[in-house]
Amino acid sequence: MPKYIFVTGGVISSLGKGIACASIGRILEARGLKVTLMKLDPYINVDPGTMNPYQHGEVYVTEDGAETDLDLGHYERFTNAKITKFNNVTTGQVYNAVISKERRGDYLGKTIQVIPHITDEIKGRIRKVAEVSSAEIVIVEIGGTVGDIESLPFLEAARQFRLDAGYDNTLYVHLTLVPYIKVAGEIKTKPTQHSVGTLREIGIQPDILICRTEKPLTNEVKEKISLFCNIRKEAVIEARDVDSIYQVPLVFKGQILDEIILSHFKLICKFSDLKDWEAAVVERTLNPKNRTRIAFVGKYIGLQDAYKSVYEALAHAGIANNCRVEIEKVDSEDIERHGPAGLLKDVSGILVPGGFGYRGIEGKIKAIKFARENKIPFLGLCLGMQCAVIEFSRNVCGLNGANSTEFKAKTRHPVISLLEEQEGISDLGGTMRLGAYPCRIGKKTLAYKVYGKGLVQERHRHRYEFNNKYKKKLEKKDMVFSGIYPRKNLVEIIELKGHPYFIAVQFHPEFKSKPDRPHPLFGEFIKAALERDRA
Repeated sequence: MPKYIFVTGGVISSLGKGIACASIGRILEARGLKVTLMKLDPYINVDPGTMNPYQHGEVYVTEDGAETDLDLGHYERFTNAKITKFNNVTTGQVYNAVISKERRGDYLGKTIQVIPHITDEIKGRIRKVAEVSSAEIVIVEIGGTVGDIESLPFLEAARQFRLDAGYDNTLYVHLTLVPYIKVAGEIKTKPTQHSVGTLREIGIQPDILICRTEKPLTNEVKEKISLFCNIRKEAVIEARDVDSIYQVPLVFKGQILDEIILSHFKLICKFSDLKDWEAAVVERTLNPKNRTRIAFVGKYIGLQDAYKSVYEALAHAGIANNCRVEIEKVDSEDIERHGPAGLLKDVSGILVPGGFGYRGIEGKIKAIKFARENKIPFLGLCLGMQCAVIEFSRNVCGLNGANSTEFKAKTRHPVISLLEEQEGISDLGGTMRLGAYPCRIGKKTLAYKVYGKGLVQERHRHRYEFNNKYKKKLEKKDMVFSGIYPRKNLVEIIELKGHPYFIAVQFHPEFKSKPDRPHPLFGEFIKAALERDRA
């Protein structure tokens, strides 16, 4: 039978449950166990696909095309788990499924209630993940904060799981805050006591406490937490703030968290000291030999989580090049107001990420023109590629007014437009080109040099495509269409002749980057930036 770890959070949100889950997954994988992770989200949206980035943060796309919570990105970056549509469950999905069954008559006239029908649906989805993944350990992150009304059905399902699977097959981890009150010079355990108390009222006694803290937890503090929260002292884990999230597995390993978990499950596994992770990832992250400065020209830069995977992919590229990547966040609307020269003059590379809507688009186009004309290494992602096509069409090919029909429906030159199958779609959720698609790469191109092979699979999340009617006109001016989705002859990668590194892609390579296996497009981009620094 698989073993199940349920991870909850208390006191406040944004404590880092996703990082904690991913780190637990990492240290258990290192012990030779097959791990998978899933996120239970209490919001009523079916998925985050239609949510504003400022509301939700990044939408992470899985290989099979699910639009999911950004924590699933942490799961894939830290572990080898293959995350799918089954690994993210929302209240909206659960209620939608139960109501659909009721309408079909599946419940044979019964009164439908939260217990057992909603909780049974949740438990069934957890078991489904275990079945599909064949994992030995299933780590289940429950979103929200203990005490929130929205997450109660998920917590009740977690409580019931121990009755179904047994004590030896279930383990409860609670992530909490132990604040330091500066004026008093004291660490306070009362918020943790109250949080655990609320969890126990629901019927869950945590087996392990992970305590987020600025200051070290003394033996006295740990003993107090142990006594009042009814948890063994050695199971009170200190999670102090660190310089890099990739240190967290080492922090947990240093407090034998893996041994505590394995002991609870009565498992005997091979030993691992995580030295490979420490040397290949952490040491290079903390003590790089080089540094470079990259302009990140986006429209949601006010929220760190809006571009989470892209920031992490740049960090991974830095690890690969033994380099600290300093990200200069530039609001594309500021470029519209002030021009690109003053904001971009001191950078060694320019990256334009994805997004939706017309706001800030002209600023992105100006930034791309600046990169092209000044031979600054450039990487465009999704909307970044579309903006690169628009810029080149206007300023090199003389197609005045060239645009995307997303921004101007009646544009004279629709170099970016909807596919026929996208026209007339009224439902916005889950109807874009989503998930992994093959891309065939032409030989003797920059893309082929970067990837080292002629066929790759990359993840998509977009509705608009390059208009092939303009392909020959752009090719005559030295734009190279180096990557194509063969089944529908759709452009996936563009690049420019005579530029040190100018490449833009219709897909999202950031979703496949890992700290110990950086995506080649990002790795070569940072390499090109470093070469510019040395020139």
